[in-house]
Amino acid sequence: MPNSHTTSSTPSPHSTALAIVGTGMAGVGLARTLRRQGDTRTITLISADSGDDYSKPLLSTGFAKRLGPDKLAQRDASALADELNAEVITHTQVTHLDVDNQTLHLSSGATLRYDDVVLATGAAPRRPFSVPSALAERCFTVNDLDDYRHLHEALTQPSRVAIIGAGLVGCEFANDLHAGGHQLTVIAPESAPLPRLLPEPLGHALANAFHAAGIRLALGRSLDTLSQAADNAVALHLDNGERHAVDLVLFATGLIPRTALAEAAGLTVSASGIHVDRHLRTRQPNVYALGDAACIDGVNAMYVQPLQASVKALAATLTGTPTAVRFGAWPVVVKTPLLPIVAYPPTQPPKRWRIEGDGDDFTALAEDKDGRLIGFALTGGCVRRKVELSRAAPTLLG
Repeated sequence: MPNSHTTSSTPSPHSTALAIVGTGMAGVGLARTLRRQGDTRTITLISADSGDDYSKPLLSTGFAKRLGPDKLAQRDASALADELNAEVITHTQVTHLDVDNQTLHLSSGATLRYDDVVLATGAAPRRPFSVPSALAERCFTVNDLDDYRHLHEALTQPSRVAIIGAGLVGCEFANDLHAGGHQLTVIAPESAPLPRLLPEPLGHALANAFHAAGIRLALGRSLDTLSQAADNAVALHLDNGERHAVDLVLFATGLIPRTALAEAAGLTVSASGIHVDRHLRTRQPNVYALGDAACIDGVNAMYVQPLQASVKALAATLTGTPTAVRFGAWPVVVKTPLLPIVAYPPTQPPKRWRIEGDGDDFTALAEDKDGRLIGFALTGGCVRRKVELSRAAPTLLG
């Protein structure tokens, strides 16, 4: 095996058997799986950030547990390189993918020739609102450990925080920051939280749980402008004339698969990600895509279980056993302890939602025109039905 090392720049051209662009759960998970299977090829991972190894789901539980960034990092890039017996290049962008010559061009000026390359570039936070430059240091997104580090540094004492967005990330951070002792206001245009996961009555149940805990909700409202208030607060002006004064703003308005590198290389991309087949192959046979950036046979599932299944399948393919990825009926467990939620959203609009329950405890069954179960959502004590309904629901990618 090659000697492992970490570097932030590589002054001369070199080559590798496998290049992995991205050091998130997908990229690191693939390298780790290959090594556990005894694969001895040279592996080079390229990271746009610090390359620290951490579990991304912990980002939205860290404040409640009083965990600093160093506690979330399992190992730094140097230790990761040692573990994987691989080269880890940090703080470096891939500026161009030359599929004809099987070469990556790096922001350091170096080039890297590969036999196979895996694009595990993840997804970037969507920020549909233009932030005034004077307030840029008071506005955050959290999508990786470096982002968490910056937010953690800004929240050294109890603070007023506005979260823009009431989707999965927004709701999980609202619960987590509230548990961490901060005062929360959630602002979103939808009438209820988690609109992509829950039918509206179940979303209202989560809103009620948030309200009872002291989290302020401004639903059905959009952010018009941000300004500096006289008391050094950030003033948020909403479309209905409301004004909220906070210490900082967290944007949680969705994620967009990072496809620019693939698109510039002539690969097929869409708003759903880099298009790959069931073997994670792009239109170029030695170029693969994995994780949040990949649209697999029309499906992009930005959750842990599909990612892990993709890693396992691609590792088998790369080691000589072509394996098509399959996804089961894997529901999303939402990290909102104020109201436990499990959801398996249907891949097509249901003909109807059949909803039973009251208070905090709801079961919602999504059915097609023939009355067949195509998805479900559960809250409160009804989350215990997760296994039963998962067995009855259709697989996400069979």
